[in-house]
Amino acid sequence: MNNAEQVPVDISGHPYNRQLMVLILLVGAFCTILNQTILSTAFPALMDAFSINTSTVQWLTTGFLMVNGIMIPVSAFLSSRFNTKDLFAIAMVIFELGTVMAWLAPSFPILLTARLVQAVGVGINMPLMQNIMLTIYPPEKRGAAMGINGLVISLAPAIGPTLSGWVIDNFSWRWLFGMIVPIAGIVIIASFFLVKNVIPNNKPHLDWLSVVLSTAGFGSMLYGFSSVGDKGWTDPIVLGSIVVGAVLVTLLILRQNKLDEPFLEFKVFASGEFTLATILSSIVMMAMVGVELVIPLYLQIIHGMSAFHSGLTLLFGALLMGIMSPVTGNLFDRHGAKRLAVTGMLLLTIGTLPFAFITRETPTIYIVFLYAIRMFGISMVMMPVTTAGMNSLPFNLISHGTAVNNTIRQVATSVGTAVMISVLTNVTNNAKPGHALLKQSPLQYKSQMIDATLQGYHAAFWFAIGFSLVGLALTFLVTNGNGVHLKLDSKDIKEGANK
Repeated sequence: MNNAEQVPVDISGHPYNRQLMVLILLVGAFCTILNQTILSTAFPALMDAFSINTSTVQWLTTGFLMVNGIMIPVSAFLSSRFNTKDLFAIAMVIFELGTVMAWLAPSFPILLTARLVQAVGVGINMPLMQNIMLTIYPPEKRGAAMGINGLVISLAPAIGPTLSGWVIDNFSWRWLFGMIVPIAGIVIIASFFLVKNVIPNNKPHLDWLSVVLSTAGFGSMLYGFSSVGDKGWTDPIVLGSIVVGAVLVTLLILRQNKLDEPFLEFKVFASGEFTLATILSSIVMMAMVGVELVIPLYLQIIHGMSAFHSGLTLLFGALLMGIMSPVTGNLFDRHGAKRLAVTGMLLLTIGTLPFAFITRETPTIYIVFLYAIRMFGISMVMMPVTTAGMNSLPFNLISHGTAVNNTIRQVATSVGTAVMISVLTNVTNNAKPGHALLKQSPLQYKSQMIDATLQGYHAAFWFAIGFSLVGLALTFLVTNGNGVHLKLDSKDIKEGANK
């Protein structure tokens, strides 16, 4: 074994400490991704602090996710245009600026602006970390690396509601941001010493029309799907936003196929393994985020739990997924993706099925157990199939593959959440008793209203079961994709494998 195989080197041939670099990346990513859900249980406190209504405060999350989704496609260009070290530091500085603004925000408009600034940093940082992990490890070791990556991507947003509830109960909402400021500051300082340039730069030309089409297209689609919960599917703004977004994204794809240096390389879908991996990871994200939203609603409305305690019931499953992500990554390196994916989707389906039959008396511990089974299954699918898909791409397309995969998942998550909430709302509204009963018999009205709400939850979970079954069928098409069979040429190894 020669020295190049023992010690990883950057693009200039200088050795570096891979473990310390990965540690800094993970801590930075944890801080940024945590902010996707950290306000989940803080809305009542924020509504009281700024005297705003529910639809207004919701933009702190909706706007964050929209800007995040818009920035992800740009990440492929930025990864090729700027040095790894500089880009990571810039992303963390932008995020830190937004976090400080949010911590000190004297009014809601400034808080919302701060959240949008944070989202720019997160939109750069999240795919960048994945690109780096895929670059500094060879294909046969990427499973373990992506498993660690999955620990952060899955665990950080999952514990957000619980952490948010605890902080709100014991401190001011401002400390949701204040506690992150020093950690992000340490990461920024450490990055100057420990993060190295590992992704080759080729100084690509930026097609500004593509940027406009990408920003307007994905932004419009995300806005449309995010607004379904408040406005409904028949609202002209919702339908218009989705249609306009779809048209602009179609124009973006057509333009990319004609450019010599595409802004976002959609030719990655020429790989059937990558396409299948993207579909499966999107289905899993839809299953995870949609149910994460519905279960707390059920616990708060039917069981009368507080926001903190409803979030706490999801914590065990989140921790289990975090623990299992590195384990499934190692299993992927040894055995490939297919058996993991089939088993994981089967567990996800089995864990979701009983939710379609929950009642008023369903024990909370039963919900915790079922949710844990679902998260265990998701941990066996998410990163293994994503890594298998990335391993099917040539090295020079990895950054584009990461950007496309993350963008599709972001849009799919918005779609899945919108559909589940829409199904829940429509079924509940159709089954609820007439308003006249409220005056005639308030107790009977309350009982029938609870029954109607349960019907809504049942319908939403049947929808989740449906796309879980679709995912299960697709897993039988998965190949192992663990890199053992791949033959990298010397140029690939020199440029990015860094064994």
